[in-house]
Amino acid sequence: MNIIVCLKQVPDIETVKLDHETHTLIRSGVENIMNQFDRQALEAALELKDKFGGKVTALTMGLPQAADILKEAIAMGADDALLVSDPALGGSDTLATSMALAAAVQHIGDYDLILCGKQSADGDTAQVGPEMAEHLSIPQITGSLTIKYENDTFIIERENESTARTLSCQAPLLVTVTKSDKEPRFASIKGKMKARKTEIPVVSATDLKLNTAIIGLTGSPTKVIKVFTPEVSVVQSEIINEEDADKAVDMLFEKLVQAQIITR
Repeated sequence: MNIIVCLKQVPDIETVKLDHETHTLIRSGVENIMNQFDRQALEAALELKDKFGGKVTALTMGLPQAADILKEAIAMGADDALLVSDPALGGSDTLATSMALAAAVQHIGDYDLILCGKQSADGDTAQVGPEMAEHLSIPQITGSLTIKYENDTFIIERENESTARTLSCQAPLLVTVTKSDKEPRFASIKGKMKARKTEIPVVSATDLKLNTAIIGLTGSPTKVIKVFTPEVSVVQSEIINEEDADKAVDMLFEKLVQAQIITR
């Protein structure tokens, strides 16, 4: 079983900054981590590998520093990795990103399953995985909670509002992951040693034969008109500790009247 896991390096939300001219996130010099949904996807891939054997390849697109999360993936148990990095890809929206990642999947070659995190912490769109499936012309199942493999068929339990729905599909397919069966594992000492010695291969837009007119900021159809940091207002709150429910309601009513939220 050959599994490709798409990972994304996202900025720590506490240190993230915005470029008000290009309307994009400033990623250089910012502490970055592996997107948490992608970590769940990686764990799901490793669980399948543990049960059925095969190969797990970690894939990401980003700045050269994004190789850090690929090394982390190898330390956790991934067998191989590939970094797509090129200044021409800077500022790509979800469509341009999905085109580049789909091209990278085709560059990697044979696969049975592609796993992506449900969404990323920075963009929060949940669009890249499904768009990749469209570019590759393969089935997709989104928001998986569990992934099983029986009789050459993947069985996916996916979130469906307040319930769950079970779907089945044969390879190849793409699945976006909400959570794995188990908590993501820690890297082993042996895995860390392997990752330290691993040279992460890097491919460019040219290597992937991508048309530069449809990637990057200029090739992205999504245009951000304005970005801003919302002002945080301090709200004064008060807790009513009256044990008698009727008295508590009367006290709340009086306070709402005083605040001119309601009238008598």
